[in-house]
This record gives sequence, C-alpha cells and structure tokens, in this order.
Amino acid sequence: MQRTISAMVGKGSVNHNSCKFKAENVDGERTHLNIDYCNEPIKKVYHELFDEALKRYNDRQTRADRKIENYYEKIRSSKQEKPFHELILQIGDKENMSAESETGKLARQILDEYYREFQERNPRLKVFLAHLHMDEATPHLHIDFVPFTTGSKRGLDTRVSLKQALAAQGFKGGSRGDTEWNQWVQSEKEQLAAVMERHGIEWEHKGTHEKHLSVLDYKK
Repeated sequence: MQRTISAMVGKGSVNHNSCKFKAENVDGERTHLNIDYCNEPIKKVYHELFDEALKRYNDRQTRADRKIENYYEKIRSSKQEKPFHELILQIGDKENMSAESETGKLARQILDEYYREFQERNPRLKVFLAHLHMDEATPHLHIDFVPFTTGSKRGLDTRVSLKQALAAQGFKGGSRGDTEWNQWVQSEKEQLAAVMERHGIEWEHKGTHEKHLSVLDYKK
C-alpha cells in the first residue's frame, strides 16, 4: 500500500502559542489518544542552552552597550534568526489515513517510532515541544526545536543558528533551491519513509516535494 508524506516546516513566530492552539476540527473523545512527548517552556530551554555562553560573551565586553541582557529577546527580535522552528509530519490524508480508522492507528505507530529517533538523529536541534495528534482528521506530528551551534567565533560561542546547526549534521547548502534547510527536510521525510516501509507502506511521490518544504514558500 502506498501513502504520501506531507511535511510542512515553519519558522517560529514571535509568540510561541503552539501548545495553546486548538483546531476547530478537534474531537475531544480522541484526545486521550494523543501523545505528549515534551512540553518545556522555550525560555527555560534558552537558559539551559545559552546562559553559560552568554556569560562568557558578556565578560569579554568592555562596553556596556555591547552586552546582551536577554538572549531569547535578542533572537526574538532578530531579522536573521528565529527563536524556534517547527516540523509537521503527516502520512496520507483523511481519506486513506483517517485518525478513526485502523490505518490511522498504524500511522500513529509509525509517527511514534519516527519521533523516538528524532533527537538522537538531530543533536543540534533541541526539541522542547512535541505532540502526536490523534484528535483531528488525520494523525500528525508537531516537533518544535531550537537550532544551535557550538564553537562559534562570532557572538556567543554557543548560539542560535539554523544554517550552522544543519551544516554540523552534514547538510551543506548548494544552490538556492538546494539549501541546508531543504536537504534536511528531504532527509527527514526519507527517515519517515524508512519507518513506513518496515510496516509495509510505500512512500508515494506526488510530483516535487518543494511545495511542502516551507510554510512561507507554500503561501507564496
């Protein structure tokens, strides 16, 4: 049996409200089937990842106006980086992978197996929020993460950087359409496809994957 893979990846907005949002099509009778893997406050994660590097950076500064008081707020207002990024993965659609069907239960198992290896596979993407939803039309997985790099010669020695985080994991950007970002998304879809194959489901490629790569690109 064949199923498509949908993967939308979005850059974190200024206000992180993913855990508070409730879709209109939520079925409360199936909410107990959801899986909450983690739900840490993003500011707490920033403190854990960057406080020591922030202190080292500030200690080197001879001018008070160059010191950074709050690293999370600095990134939140940055035009170059976003405070977090989100990956949403779904297998099939409500016609062939309805959350209420047996195939929907299989999708839940596959997405769960995929997620269990995500953090180990992506050591530079710190996951702080992850949920598998079974109370909407089709099972889908939300993963929110903070990308970081270490040993940086510019700014904090440990800092937020999507490009450098993915490069450290082996994704080297090429052309404009073959960025680290696009390569990583494709790789994650292939990882999910490998789990699907173990359960007898084949990934059906429908045209290019480009339209699923980015929420922003998709809207354009």
